[in-house]
Amino acid sequence: MKRGILEVFLIDAHGITHTNFIGTPVYYVLLQCGTKEYRSKMSKGDNDNALWNQKFVFDFPMSQWKKLTYIKLRILDKELFKDGGFVGETIIHLGGIITEGRDRGYIEIKPAPYNVVLEDDTFKGELKVGLRFIATDKLQRKAWELKMEAKNSEELMISPIQNLMKLPLLRFIAAWARRQCLINAKLLYCFVDYKKCLTSYS
Repeated sequence: MKRGILEVFLIDAHGITHTNFIGTPVYYVLLQCGTKEYRSKMSKGDNDNALWNQKFVFDFPMSQWKKLTYIKLRILDKELFKDGGFVGETIIHLGGIITEGRDRGYIEIKPAPYNVVLEDDTFKGELKVGLRFIATDKLQRKAWELKMEAKNSEELMISPIQNLMKLPLLRFIAAWARRQCLINAKLLYCFVDYKKCLTSYS
């Protein structure tokens, strides 16, 4: 059975409504598509800005995708005495993305700003979101899952030292240390060779 995988990249928000009267706002997003719903992590807002940089995956049979026309992203604010103060929402229509993704097997929409709609249907602020749709059968889906698992395993296997070695300064120090070792080894070899020569002439 063919399935469709929609990857949603939630990047950030700018110029959104600050609903808190006291304290720093803490924003999160509810993503809803069909029967599935995800909640983003909390982001301490810089007044009317917020940053998430998260990915969410919606996986449905292709027959079900034909009935799914949009994805809704609701921005909420964790207030002092309650959770879920409405800030605004963005609705992204998926018809064209699903149709083209189904025909081509793959389509990607780079992160772009979408208007945030308030309760009174006016606009204030933007929510930046990227989308990727993959049409796949069982075998392709399994290969995709294995690829993602392998990628995650590779990331886990990288040690903290290897991460540190990515820094230019540490790479320079390591190279300098190796060079010093080679120079010291050559000097030692020459010294030993020189002593042998003195011994043979004495």
